[in-house]
Amino acid sequence: LNVPLDYESLNELGAIMGSGGLIVVDEDTCMVDMARYFLDFVQDESCGKCSPCRIGTKRMLEIITRICEGKGEEADIDKLINLGNMIKDTALCGLGQTAPNPVLSTIRHFREEYEAHIRHKRCPAGVCPGLVRAPCQNACPAGVDVPGYISLIGEGRFKEAVILHRENNPFPGICSRVCPHVCETKCRRQTIDQPTGIRQIKRFMADQDKTLSLPEIKINLENKKKKIAIIGAGPAGLSCGYFLARLGYAPTIYEAAHRPGGMLLQGIPDYRLPRQVLNKEIGILKKLGVKIKTNVRLGEDITVRELRKTGAQIVFLGLGAHRGSGLNIPGEDKKGVVQAVDFLRDHNLGRKVKAGRKVVVIGGGNAAVDAARTAVRLGAEEVTILYRRTQAEMPAYKEEVEEAQKEGINIKHLVSPVEITGDSKVEEIKCGQMALGDFDKSGRRRPISIPAKTFLLETDMVIPAVGQSADLTGMINNLDIKIDQRGFIEADPVTGQTSVPWIFSGGDIVSGPATVVEAVAGGERAAVGIDKLLSNKDNAFWRKYKEIDTAFNPDEDPVDYSRVKSKTLPLSCRKGNFKEIELCLSEKSARKEAKRCLRCEYKKIAPQ
Repeated sequence: LNVPLDYESLNELGAIMGSGGLIVVDEDTCMVDMARYFLDFVQDESCGKCSPCRIGTKRMLEIITRICEGKGEEADIDKLINLGNMIKDTALCGLGQTAPNPVLSTIRHFREEYEAHIRHKRCPAGVCPGLVRAPCQNACPAGVDVPGYISLIGEGRFKEAVILHRENNPFPGICSRVCPHVCETKCRRQTIDQPTGIRQIKRFMADQDKTLSLPEIKINLENKKKKIAIIGAGPAGLSCGYFLARLGYAPTIYEAAHRPGGMLLQGIPDYRLPRQVLNKEIGILKKLGVKIKTNVRLGEDITVRELRKTGAQIVFLGLGAHRGSGLNIPGEDKKGVVQAVDFLRDHNLGRKVKAGRKVVVIGGGNAAVDAARTAVRLGAEEVTILYRRTQAEMPAYKEEVEEAQKEGINIKHLVSPVEITGDSKVEEIKCGQMALGDFDKSGRRRPISIPAKTFLLETDMVIPAVGQSADLTGMINNLDIKIDQRGFIEADPVTGQTSVPWIFSGGDIVSGPATVVEAVAGGERAAVGIDKLLSNKDNAFWRKYKEIDTAFNPDEDPVDYSRVKSKTLPLSCRKGNFKEIELCLSEKSARKEAKRCLRCEYKKIAPQ
C-alpha cells in the first residue's frame, strides 16, 4: 500500500467493510467516494436506536454525497469533522462510534481530494459521475474538451478542433510536445487494448493551424481601460494574459529575458519544442492585443509598487521556479559543476555553452534527461545519469528516458553522489550504492544508503538536476505577500489571489515545479479571479460546455485496430543538432487514431 494512510485507520475502514482490515487503494480510488460508500453501508447496518448514529451518519452521508455530485461548499469539510467527532463521542454502540472514522481518516490524509471536489468541481481519480464528463477531460488540468476536439479531427474538421482546444488552453502545439498527457493514463480505451493517442492527435491538429485560429473573444471597452500588469512571460503569465484578453482586457506582460516563453524557452530544448512552434503560439497573444515587454527585470527595472503607482489595478506574478537546488555534498562548488537549469537556460537563450567530455547528470526528472540529451548534442563523448531510485520510479517522461538510452546515455540506478573531487575543477565523483526502504509520503520507496559500497566515476562536468526552487530576492520587497514553508508564494487555489488583494499569482511560483499544462491552468484561474474582483461577476464563458455536432452511434462497436505509432528522427540524424525528434502523424493516421476514441462523454459510456 503506497499511500500515507495509517494502519489504525485502515483497520477501522476494514472493520466496517468486513474485510479483516485490508483495504487496497490506488490512483483510481476516490477517497471521498470511498468514505461515502462506507457511510452508505452504515445506513443498512445501524439499529437506529440512538440519534447520533441514526441521524448524524445520515446527515454526514447527505453532505458527502453532495460533495461527490459537485455541489459541495467550502464549509462542508468542517461540518463533516465536527459531526464525525460528535458522533464518535456520543453514539451508544460500537458501530456508531467507529462509523465516522472513514470520513475523518480520508479528510485527515486526503483533504486535497475533498478540496478538489468542492473548489474545482473535479474528482482527481475520475470516478465521481457528477463531476466527470469524460475521464480524459477530467484528468486534464486545463479541462480541455478532449473527446470534442478528437471527434472533430476524426471528421476532418481541423480548424474547429483547434478552436475548441483553445477555449481552455491556448497552446495546443506546445502542449502536444511537452505535456505528460495524463489524459491518456485515464483513457478507457486501454481496457480494450491501448489508450487513444491523444497527444499525437493534438500534435497533428496544431500543426495544421497555420493562421492561429481564435475562439470567441468579448469586446469590452470598459475592461480595456483597466490596467493589469503581468510579471513573467512563462506559461502561467501568457495564459493569464490570453484569458484576460478574451474578456476584453489589454494586459501588459513584463519579461526579464530578451524573448518571451519563460521555462518553455529557457528550460525545454529545441528537439522537444522547436522555437518556431513556441514563437508561433506566443504570437496569439499579440493577435489579441496583449503587449509583451522584454528585458524588463522585476526588482531592477521595475517594482510591483511602481506598477501600482503608475496605475496598475492588478498585478499578476508568474515568476516561475528558476533556481536549481544544491546537492549538499563536498566539492559541489568546484569548477565544472553547473546546475541543469543554468546549463539549459544558457544554451536555449543562445549563449555559448560547452559540454564536458565526460558528463555526469544527477537526478531523474525531465530536467536531468533534457540536460543529458543536450550535452550529447553539444559534443559530450560520454554522458551518465545517476538516479537514487530505480528507472521505474524516475519522474521523467518514460518516452524521454527511452530515447535518451537510445542515444547512448547511460543511466545508473540506485546510485547517489557522495563527494565531488578534484584540485580546483571536477575530476571525479564519488558515488554510493542505494537500496529501497519503506514507502515515503510521495508514495515511492525511500532510498537508503549502503555506506560500505562506493565507487568513483571519472568526469569533467557535473550537472545537478535534483529540484528547483523560487528565487524571490529583491522581487517582492516591502510587500506583505505570504510565502509558504517551501519558499513559494501562497495564493488562493481557486482565484490565484495572494494575501495582498490586488496581487495574484500562479504557475510554478505557487505550486512549485510542475507541468506546463498545470501552469496554463493556474494562469486561467487567476484571470477568472482577477475579472471577478474587477467586475464582481463570473464572466468565464469558456467554462460552459459546448455541444459538438459530430456523429456518434452508441450502438456501434469500437474500432478493432490498435494504436497508431509515431515515427521518430533516426539516431543517425540527431548528432550535433537539435532537430525535433518526434515526427507528426499523417492526416490519414491522425484521423484513423481519432476514431479509436470511445466517446466517453456520452451517458451510455460515462461512469456509473
